[in-house]
Amino acid sequence: MTERQLSIILAVVYEYIKTGEPAGSRTIVKKYIKGLSPATIRNEMADLEEMGYFYQPHASSGRLPTARAYRVYVDSVTSRARHHAQSADIRREILGSRSGIEELLNHVTHLMARLTNCVAVAAVPTLDNAEIQHIDMIQMGGNNILALIVLKGGLVHHSQFNLPYDIEPGMLEELSRRINTVACGHSWNEVRSVLYQYVFSGLEAAENSCRDAIKELDKFLTEQNYKFYSSGARQILGLPHFQALSRLQAVLNLLEQEKPLAHMIEKCGQSKALKISLGEENETEGMEDNAMILIPARPRQQKAVLGLIGPLRMDYERAINVLESVAQVLDEDSGR
Repeated sequence: MTERQLSIILAVVYEYIKTGEPAGSRTIVKKYIKGLSPATIRNEMADLEEMGYFYQPHASSGRLPTARAYRVYVDSVTSRARHHAQSADIRREILGSRSGIEELLNHVTHLMARLTNCVAVAAVPTLDNAEIQHIDMIQMGGNNILALIVLKGGLVHHSQFNLPYDIEPGMLEELSRRINTVACGHSWNEVRSVLYQYVFSGLEAAENSCRDAIKELDKFLTEQNYKFYSSGARQILGLPHFQALSRLQAVLNLLEQEKPLAHMIEKCGQSKALKISLGEENETEGMEDNAMILIPARPRQQKAVLGLIGPLRMDYERAINVLESVAQVLDEDSGR
């Protein structure tokens, strides 16, 4: 690809993001690449169309960018040094929310959705690696048990399960006390191997029930990969892109099913860097016309991933600016 072709791709994508209209050669010459004739630009655009960067909705219209062109544009945006123009306003709004982590992440997703007109998500990963503050097991009636798990930062998870054996309320309280003695201040991953030998010492009379209770806790803490927060699904209804119900349904399915989203979030958490998936780069069926931007963050000293989901024609510079600013503010808040 020549420098001229690169400039044309960037101009066509930028023009479409800003106006929603196909870009013609005269528009490119007038607004972006001066000193060349429309005929020269038209010939280059025809070549770029053959290379898979553009397409024409009608024979006489200008060109629209493909996902391949968006990738060139996004790589150009992320390779440049960026000034986070909204950081001060975002900092004031986030740091003014001094509530627990659940309220904070709800607030953050609403803020990101409002600033970008995209669906905003936040995910707190892998309960088994989060530091446990307290675990309570409460008898709800018969063999039905409610487990409340409080993590560092105030995030609360709960699970209900049935035990195949009877257990006395006093024995359940003692089991909870012993689990907390081992688990408090540590992740479940760190203590699960020593729990059995410590907890069962002196509880032989209820060993089967205690063992099953710990197995249920272990299953919940190791299989519950993420807790999700989202906002903005309703407001994207007003975007022209989502007037096609198939595109809207693809986003709603992604939020509802969670597993495909969790897989993408897991990859972002492992890379510890901004990740942008465009069109067919998204692994979820139906997301070929959409884009997703993810970034790791540390709200309240807890690992998390923030994200935005929107059309391929999203304002990437603004979206990246908002995401990076929010992540930076959350990291600064954790360091205090």
